[in-house]
Amino acid sequence: MNCDYTGTHMAATKGTRAKNKKTKQRTRRQADATNWTERTHRGLRILQVPELAKLAWLVHGFSTRQGGASQLDGQRVLNLGFTEWDARENVKENRARLQAAVGAQDLKLVSLLQFHSDAILHFESAPTEPSRADASVTKTAGLLLAVQTADCVPILLVDPKNRAVAAVHAGWRGTLARIVEKAIGRMQMQFGSQAADLLAAIGPAIGGCCYEVGTEVAAAFSGQFANAAEFFDELRTGDEPNPLQWLNMMPPGHQPPPKKVLLDLRKANRSQLEAAGVPAANIFVSDLCTGCRRDLLFSYRKEGAQSGRMMAVIGIRTEEKKSAGR
Repeated sequence: MNCDYTGTHMAATKGTRAKNKKTKQRTRRQADATNWTERTHRGLRILQVPELAKLAWLVHGFSTRQGGASQLDGQRVLNLGFTEWDARENVKENRARLQAAVGAQDLKLVSLLQFHSDAILHFESAPTEPSRADASVTKTAGLLLAVQTADCVPILLVDPKNRAVAAVHAGWRGTLARIVEKAIGRMQMQFGSQAADLLAAIGPAIGGCCYEVGTEVAAAFSGQFANAAEFFDELRTGDEPNPLQWLNMMPPGHQPPPKKVLLDLRKANRSQLEAAGVPAANIFVSDLCTGCRRDLLFSYRKEGAQSGRMMAVIGIRTEEKKSAGR
C-alpha cells in the first residue's frame, strides 16, 4: 500500500510540476510578446523593445523583409546582406533605409563577416573593412553595431549604467560555444558591466517548431549543458517529451534513435543569459519564427540561396543628438 501510494503521489507531484512549468513558460512567452512594438517607416517594418527605446542615448531595431529596394519573387524586400541574387547597390540603399528607420543616419554601420564562431570584437572606432567575428561590443558613440540573420538568433545587449552595447549572432554552433555568455564576459572586462544590470533582446529566429537538427547536435548540447533537454522538450516525437532520452538507451529508451530532433535556439540562449546573471525580467524574447512567418521574415532554412538577410542593430547616439533630445 505504501509503495502504491508513494508511486501515485510521486506521479501526481510530477504531473503538477510539469503543469506549473508549462504555465510559467506560457506566462513568460505572453509577457515577452507584449514587450515588443512595431515601427513603420516608409514601407519598412522595424521591431523594437520598449524598454530599450526608453533610453534616450540608445538606438536599436530588428529589421523584417518588407519594403526596401531589392526585388525578390516580384516583391520589394529589405535584403541587408550581400547575396548572389541581389545587387550591391540595392543592399547599400537598404542599409541606408534601415538606419533612417531607426534614427541612426549619423551613425557608422559596423557589420561583421560572420562564420558561426564565438569570436567577439571590441570597437572603439569604425573599421575600414568588415572583420571576421560573430559578436561585437562598444561604448563609443556614433557606431551602429550590426549582425545579420536569416534563421539564427540575433541578440542585443545593453548596459544602461555604463552606456555600453553588444550585438550577437548565435546559430547552433555559436550557441553551443556560449557566445552570448562570452559577450557578457567581454563587456565585463572592457567596460566593467555587471550582468545584473544588463538588458537583453532576443530577436526573431527560427523556432523550436521548425528547427530540425541531427541527433549529433542534440548529443553535443547534452555534453555541454546540464539542462539541454529543456531546449528540445516541446512538440517532439510521439508522446515522449524528451528527444534526448535515446542517449542513455535505458528503458523505455530501447527504440532506435530518431533521425531528427527540434531545437529551440532562443530558449537555449535565454537560458545562457539567465545563467550568466541577467535577470529574467530584463530579457525580452520575440515569439516570431522565421520559418513560420516568411511573409514578414527571411528564412534560409525554408528559402535556401534565394533568402535575404535581416539585421539587428544597436548603437549609442552622438553627444550632439543626446543633447538635442533632452
